[in-house]
Amino acid sequence: MSAVLPPFPQPQEPAVQPELLQVGSFEEEPGLRADAARNRARLLEAAARLVAEHGAAGVTMEAVAVAANVGKGTVFRRFGDRTGLLTALLDHSEKKFQAAFLSGPPPLGPGAPPVERLRAFGCALLRRSADELDLQLAAEPSAERRFSNPPRRVLHSHVALLLRQAVPDADVELLAHTLMGYVSPDLVHHLTRQCGMPSERLEAGWCDLVDRMTATADEQSR
Repeated sequence: MSAVLPPFPQPQEPAVQPELLQVGSFEEEPGLRADAARNRARLLEAAARLVAEHGAAGVTMEAVAVAANVGKGTVFRRFGDRTGLLTALLDHSEKKFQAAFLSGPPPLGPGAPPVERLRAFGCALLRRSADELDLQLAAEPSAERRFSNPPRRVLHSHVALLLRQAVPDADVELLAHTLMGYVSPDLVHHLTRQCGMPSERLEAGWCDLVDRMTATADEQSR
């Protein structure tokens, strides 16, 4: 894809908290009118469809306005410019995914055994990456901030928590980095787009890796 995407704002360094975190600086106003909130949600859903169908380069202010059946001025008033729109879109997607694994139904959410939740987590994250890979690549932090940016820290903390429940004697911090490396956007891009691997193979590989890491826990439960 030849179009050059605009740079994303760098997130502020947070304290580590297992809670929903903002990706960028674009905030949803607490006092936003109901109709304005509905318009914003409709615009973000339209932008998400464009990303899934055409990649992040296909997301323009004009295209989103047409897809959402609103005037172009509405999009500019809501997000300011294309960078603001893409940042808000990624923030919206991140919050939905975090809500799903923190409080959604099992096995991704609470209520299932930790190994089942780990399997579901990776498969869900791989599917999300397949839907918005260009957007995630455009927002990938620089190397010195890749492991400290807020969304990645939340994901890593969640994986470490599940590993701690499944294999309490393991070095779960390092194992969590290993698992997170498997689902990194750049590796997913290489495997799916450059190597032509089907998403089903990646998901099966994730489940196999989780099972091998937690084999001791499975054996002890038999």
